[in-house]
Amino acid sequence: MLGSGARAAKPSFVSYISPEEIHIKEPIEKEVNPHLLPGELLLCEASTVYKYIQEDGSNRGTYGKLVCTNFKIAFLDDSASDDNEPQFKNKIVGENDITLQCVDQIYGVYDEKKKLLTGQLRKYPEKLIIYCKDLRVFNFCLRYTKEEEVKRIVSGILHHSQTPKLLKRLFLFSYASAAPNNTDGRNQTVMFDTLEDWRDELERTKGNVKYKAVTTNEGYKVSEKLPLYFVVPICVSEESILKYEGRGIPIWCWSCHNGAALLKMSAFPKEQDDIASQTQKAFLDGIYKTISKPPYELLKMDDLSSSLPSLQDIQTAYTRFKQLFLIDNSTDFWATDVKWFSLLESTNWLEIIRRVLKKAIEVAECLERQQTNVLLIEESATDLCCVISSLVQVMMDSYSRTKSGFQSLIQKEWVIGGHGFLDRCNHLHKSDKEESGESFKTQSGPFRFLTVWDWSVQFDPKAQAFLNNPFYAEKPKPDKSQRKTARFKHQRQLSLPLTQAKSSMKRGFFREETDHLIKNILGKRIGKFINSSDELPNSFREFYDSWHSKPVDYHGLLLPRIDGPEIKVWAQRYLRWIPEAQLHGGGTIATAAKILDLMEEVQSLQEKMDEERSQAVSGDVHSVPMLRNSARLSSLFPFALLQRQSIKPALPTSTWKDLEDEDDLVKRDDEFVDLSSDMSSSA
Repeated sequence: MLGSGARAAKPSFVSYISPEEIHIKEPIEKEVNPHLLPGELLLCEASTVYKYIQEDGSNRGTYGKLVCTNFKIAFLDDSASDDNEPQFKNKIVGENDITLQCVDQIYGVYDEKKKLLTGQLRKYPEKLIIYCKDLRVFNFCLRYTKEEEVKRIVSGILHHSQTPKLLKRLFLFSYASAAPNNTDGRNQTVMFDTLEDWRDELERTKGNVKYKAVTTNEGYKVSEKLPLYFVVPICVSEESILKYEGRGIPIWCWSCHNGAALLKMSAFPKEQDDIASQTQKAFLDGIYKTISKPPYELLKMDDLSSSLPSLQDIQTAYTRFKQLFLIDNSTDFWATDVKWFSLLESTNWLEIIRRVLKKAIEVAECLERQQTNVLLIEESATDLCCVISSLVQVMMDSYSRTKSGFQSLIQKEWVIGGHGFLDRCNHLHKSDKEESGESFKTQSGPFRFLTVWDWSVQFDPKAQAFLNNPFYAEKPKPDKSQRKTARFKHQRQLSLPLTQAKSSMKRGFFREETDHLIKNILGKRIGKFINSSDELPNSFREFYDSWHSKPVDYHGLLLPRIDGPEIKVWAQRYLRWIPEAQLHGGGTIATAAKILDLMEEVQSLQEKMDEERSQAVSGDVHSVPMLRNSARLSSLFPFALLQRQSIKPALPTSTWKDLEDEDDLVKRDDEFVDLSSDMSSSA
């Protein structure tokens, strides 16, 4: 006890831990092991790894084990229990799993400085940040991990996710040889890997009058970039397909109800001698004259390499775009709020999306109104051709808007169509492109891969129910008593060429919407003084405005809106890791869940009524999975789970004032929480 005249001693306590470590609880010793798939091998692991919670800057998180296999990087939470398992989860990839092919970039933190990790490391980081291609961000602290384990896990993750590899070293082949083949695989999806599939598609679209399925490329004897079977005009001979190795050959994609067809073609090499060029020109002229149906139809050609942005421009724009969403925490996210629109427009990504949609509508107008065949031309016909042909079919063919039809469309145009997924996604991490047509065989025969369309491999029936649209109504069948209406006699129409001049990439995203609005308000006289470099043909604008002025037929032609302000960021895709974008227990997902509940209840009552009548339960009734007792869902389900909680308000204070009671959220659409409106207030 100090005397009254003695001075108080100065505090002598010194803290040797950083403020962020005060929030970290001691790890709980618990043995957790990864769930390994058939053919999956554990390569390296590290214990006492601390995973930060992404959505706030408080450095809260949980301890666990970080492992790397030949398939994925996984964080095993020590505090996790079976009771906390989400009701709807992927059987193959968990919330804390990152497949090796999904890793985009890996950063290390040294003395609070972030550095991109590549190749061999002389010094190992204290923190590890993994950016994923699906825009997830994982933060791991390695300060409390043993040094030798840090070296093993960091080196292992870098080596297996970033270094070049052979195609046959992908986990796909290990899984295919080890997984039991006990699923149907097709799941009502047309795979287009047989001649019969193509013939059935020709019959469905009434395109078998002028087109034929060919077997010329069996064994890939023509080209490894072409599918085994494909469809060409009847006038094309197998000899010409062999002679030109598939180049310059119009390949059929789809036929419209009026007989007009959509085709694609890989271009001839540009640098050739005069004799070869003249021979190819004569060959093409003969095909074009045959495909056209004079005097009422013409064949319009569109060289997508000149009418749309180049692949390099698209890649550059997307790289800039995704940087806006590869954010470590929500604090950094809101720091971009004041300049959100300027940053978004400077990427040019939304403008590219709009130009692609405009091109697809332009093609649809030629097919639908002008009844003209359209031939898309591209160097390999496996990139922009896939995009435009797919969009056109979704807009014009209601079958492509069903689940099985859409899956079949992706299978036809992208998978069998030869899109270079390995190169475009850089799965092999190498510049020298390996030929993907090589066949891999075992002693028992060729590999049989599971198709991605077999959803039972990834989800239980309860989760698969969310793949169905409860509002969907099948197309009503026509009354047999009604006679067929007389086909509209087509009149020849003049229109501008399909291919337009390439517009400047520096053009403002909202410029065209303003131009069109001024012209409508002030009339043509002042409108002609507005010079627009990418002004659309009058026939297109008339077609576009006419369709949007009529009631929508959901089983007929559907056209998206393409004016500047109507092209928005897809919140579920690009903002799903930011809790501020979520509505817990609200949005359209809650509405869908309620409808599924009612459908299940109605079917249950129907079964009881049938049982009382026939004293037996009908075996043909497929009940909807029980959802009534499920956990409350986020509006971003299944892209984000409800467990992601934020310690601060989920929305700015100004937005909360506008919200009603939580019960009313179910009645609202997801878009009612529009981040852009919040951001525009401070932009």
